Amino acid sequence: MERPGAEEANSSECENMPGKKKTLEDFEAKAMDSLVDMPLATIDTKDDCGITDVPQVNLERSEENEYKDQIKKKKKYKDYQPNYFLSIPITNKEITKGIKILQNAVIQQDKRLAKAMMGDGSFHVTLLVMQLNDDEVNIGIDALLELKPFIEEILQGKHLTLPFQGVDTFGNQVGFVKLAEGEHMNPLLEIAEVAKRTFQEKGILAGESRSFKPHLTFMKLSKVPWLRKMGVKKIDPKFYEKFISHRFGDEMLHRIDLCSMMKEKQSNGYYHCESSIVIGESSTVLQSYKRDVSSWPSGDKNGGEPDDAELVKLSKRLVENAVLKAVQQYLEETQNKNKPGDGSTVKTEEADRNGTDNDNRK
Repeated sequence: MERPGAEEANSSECENMPGKKKTLEDFEAKAMDSLVDMPLATIDTKDDCGITDVPQVNLERSEENEYKDQIKKKKKYKDYQPNYFLSIPITNKEITKGIKILQNAVIQQDKRLAKAMMGDGSFHVTLLVMQLNDDEVNIGIDALLELKPFIEEILQGKHLTLPFQGVDTFGNQVGFVKLAEGEHMNPLLEIAEVAKRTFQEKGILAGESRSFKPHLTFMKLSKVPWLRKMGVKKIDPKFYEKFISHRFGDEMLHRIDLCSMMKEKQSNGYYHCESSIVIGESSTVLQSYKRDVSSWPSGDKNGGEPDDAELVKLSKRLVENAVLKAVQQYLEETQNKNKPGDGSTVKTEEADRNGTDNDNRK
């Protein structure tokens, strides 16, 4: 006869011996009491089949904590209101003049849309949006500085040129100049992705639920809420139909700015800028100046006064900022110098005059 399994044997014995059943239950109860008093790390909860028996209390706590974390995360993102962004500024005057011609063409068809136009000093491509409070601005600046070597690794010493051609809208509410398709798209998308990751790893709320679509905004109906009351609920495609395939020009990526959406804009119309990184050829120039500045004496580490060290640090920062501005000006002049004519010079100058007249009337 085959020997019965352990469970079957125990079951038979317990049925035949009621007295022993009571004793066995008391023993198990005492054993459980002693196990409860022991640290969990000393308890082997595996059964004969290798299945771990997770204590129910801890399981409930774990599920409760996970639920609370999910609630906090949802609330955090529910309150997510981006107020800062990474900007690629548009400095090519050929592009800005072309956009002014486009804006004037739209305004001529509906003068009410004049106030919905973006100022030419604020033209940019948004790389990433984020939410920063006052205490997090410095963290954002650090993240931007950390981003620079990643971008240079992506570009491998090559220039990234962004060609702008054609016009489109987001839901007939936001008008933008399109970034043409081409080999430049992959590195730009990589830069956007690594920027998002770098800022999020710093604990910053950054990015959007929709996929990144680089564009150059030239008008937004949301800038003028009262337009809706006047019956202007969308941007009519016929307003920009002549520019559907128009080539506006190329912008070379040379700088990325951390900008505020809320703070007062600069005198040239561009956004308030917390910090910038220079990319490409100009970066090499800036680095050479940094090496020169870094050779300045920083004082004796053992006997030097902290205030002196801070002064040297501040001096270095001032020089770096001055060099950054000089490099930016040089790039703008170089990029706009000797641009080949396309027969639209007269139109551009006329558009400039119209734009000035419109501005004076505002």
